[in-house]
Amino acid sequence: GPWVSPGRSGPHRLWPRQRSLSPGYQDPHPHLPDQCTPNPCDKKGTQACQDLMGNFFCLCKAGWGGRLCDRDVNECSQENGGCLQICHNKPGSFHCACHSGFQLSSDGRTCQDIDECADSEACGEARCKNLPGSYSCLCDKGFAYSSQEKACRDVDECLQGRCEQVCVNSPGSYTCHCDGRGGLKLSQDMDTCEDILPCVPFSMAKSVKSLYLGRMFSGTPVIRLRFKRLQPTRLVAEFDFRTFDPEGILLFAGGHQDSSWIVLALRAGRLELQLRYNGVGRVTSSGPVINHGMWQTISVEELARNLVIKVNRDAVMKIAVAGDLFQPERGLYHLNLTVGGIPFHEKDLVQPINPRLDGCMRSWNWLNGEDTTIQETVKANTKMQCFSVTERGSFYPGSGFAFYSLDYMRTPLDIGTESTWEIEVVAHIRPAADTGVLFALWVPDLRAVPLSVALVDYHSTKKLKKQLVVLAVEHVALALMEIKVCDGQEHMVTISLREGEATLEVDGTRGQSEVSAAQLQERLAVLEKHLRSPVLTFAGGLPDVPVTSAPVTAFYRGCMTLEVNRRLLDLDEAAYKHSDITAHSCPPVEPAAA
Repeated sequence: GPWVSPGRSGPHRLWPRQRSLSPGYQDPHPHLPDQCTPNPCDKKGTQACQDLMGNFFCLCKAGWGGRLCDRDVNECSQENGGCLQICHNKPGSFHCACHSGFQLSSDGRTCQDIDECADSEACGEARCKNLPGSYSCLCDKGFAYSSQEKACRDVDECLQGRCEQVCVNSPGSYTCHCDGRGGLKLSQDMDTCEDILPCVPFSMAKSVKSLYLGRMFSGTPVIRLRFKRLQPTRLVAEFDFRTFDPEGILLFAGGHQDSSWIVLALRAGRLELQLRYNGVGRVTSSGPVINHGMWQTISVEELARNLVIKVNRDAVMKIAVAGDLFQPERGLYHLNLTVGGIPFHEKDLVQPINPRLDGCMRSWNWLNGEDTTIQETVKANTKMQCFSVTERGSFYPGSGFAFYSLDYMRTPLDIGTESTWEIEVVAHIRPAADTGVLFALWVPDLRAVPLSVALVDYHSTKKLKKQLVVLAVEHVALALMEIKVCDGQEHMVTISLREGEATLEVDGTRGQSEVSAAQLQERLAVLEKHLRSPVLTFAGGLPDVPVTSAPVTAFYRGCMTLEVNRRLLDLDEAAYKHSDITAHSCPPVEPAAA
């Protein structure tokens, strides 16, 4: 280009104009170069460069700023760029995004929740619950979700130390057990243990001037006396007596088994006299039924070659005898007298009898003698004393049981019966506590409890505190029925089991089944299998078994009579009876305080 001579401002290079101007336009600065050549604006961010006669202006594209359009504008700094959730800035631009679990709507700004549960595989076996932006896999109570297996797995609560004593885990749950035989039951929280306490007070007062005849388990005498006299002496014995027991021995008087002796006993509630003189035995029975629980005076007297038996001063027997009961031996006359039993085996009686007599004696007088030693012995030993007041029924003290050897399989002679076995139990109970075994079967070889009927004060699966009777095969409850245990009244509990059915009734109302029809059949099959083994029948408790072998293992406390397969169980005939159980006398409920 042309040079011009330097003026005052020095030489200028004149560049040709790059834009055409309208014809009439007079350029005020005809010699200024175009400032947009070369383009000073940032190429990426500029839409156009405008020459401003010695200056320039960069017109920026959207998203760019700065004099040279070289600076990115952060759209996300203003109201999050209009994005609902996430705004991503980028050179000259931005875009909206969504959090995990959401997807961008078609407007490019708002977000919509993704329903993950639409995918059936999201939770596998568990229940799927959609959440805003997420989802949750749910399991029933007692189960926890395993994300690896995509399944609900049982929570073993026993590993968490929930129970104070014994814990048994089950799918989705657990149960705690307390040592019932140790006098413990589950507390309100269903985890800890507490004492089984009487809820009904019985009149347990004993009379120190009474003699309890039913104390000895074996039927051996409660008292043995030996009288020696210089002169021939006649027997005179008198006492007050009370019993509900229909059978047993009151007293024996005489010499040894082969000499002369008499036995005064009860059979079917009436007095019976067995006597043996000179090797000849006789049995006589007469008089009223006296096992009504009321006091009456009984006397036995040798009178001019006769034996006279009186009840309340009325003679009920007068028997001629050939000899005396006092026998001469080494210059003295001897007589043995035993009370509540005999000095030899009952099979050697004229007519065998169950010697165990649950009765009470007071105001006794043997041979008109003052006998203080018996009274002192009785005073020192409460087990030799009778309850001051009694009612009919057997008393279980909450510390022992009785058992029998009974068979529940039908014999082939029972023609026409549909079932090969049956168990029918009727229990009349007046409970003193809300927990305890009424009736149970036990297989000693397996230490199994094939069947039990018990009082319990909670519903184990529903974890509810309520007074119930429970019928169970092993540890599984078949049926439950509510009962008012602590009302001091007598209740009737009935169970009936045979092939295909099991029922429980309390006071005539049928209990509810706790198992399905299929489970019931399975349980009854287990029971029948056990019945084919030697099985023992327990009343009032269980032997030392694991606490989990039955729903209840505690001893029963209260009054009870049991009828099994239409036969009344007599505790005097049990194979074993705890010494504190009274077979035919039960203290009444204490009258409420005024």
